[in-house]
Amino acid sequence: MKEKIIQQGAEAVLIRKGEVLLKRRVVKGYRLLELDEKLRSRRTRGEAKLLEKAGKIIPVPKVLKVNEKAREIDMEFIEGKKLSEHLDELKNWKKVCKQIGQNIAQLHDAGIIHGDLTTSNMIYVADKEAVYFIDFGLGYHSDKVEDKAVDLHLIKQAFEAKHFIKWEEYFAAVLEGYKISKNYKETLKRLEKVEKRGRYKDQY
Repeated sequence: MKEKIIQQGAEAVLIRKGEVLLKRRVVKGYRLLELDEKLRSRRTRGEAKLLEKAGKIIPVPKVLKVNEKAREIDMEFIEGKKLSEHLDELKNWKKVCKQIGQNIAQLHDAGIIHGDLTTSNMIYVADKEAVYFIDFGLGYHSDKVEDKAVDLHLIKQAFEAKHFIKWEEYFAAVLEGYKISKNYKETLKRLEKVEKRGRYKDQY
């Protein structure tokens, strides 16, 4: 089967093989080999477990196979529109953004922090009317309100940077969807504190 590299990142290379996406964590030459191998194995195992747990809650790629020795995860390839490139042209953007917020709320209520919430890590599948979250490489387990607030801050920053014309409307729709979270009010209060810290740092 023909293989095609679709993304080469600092942490991993993504290779498409038909309906399968292979994620291979790359060697970091600046680290001791033994340490590098342990870290890549641990992160491969951790990401696969997060994907499997998240998959019981929200749309994510299905994990097909994990090879810790090769530091590889075989997962379902999601055919759809990457929101970083297509959100601004969607007529149903409000519904899509609300679903993003609901997805985040469901993850957070299950103790999952995505860690890299940007529209580059979200794929919209129109025929299913579903927003898939991808790339849990920086994800982890946490029930801390602070971590949930930082996750929300990340998507807000992503909107400001990539979708600056309508970012406020997009984020308002995300928060509308996020209202289903059991910690909604507490997390939003903490988000305000996180943003104040950010503004304070920017002044110096």
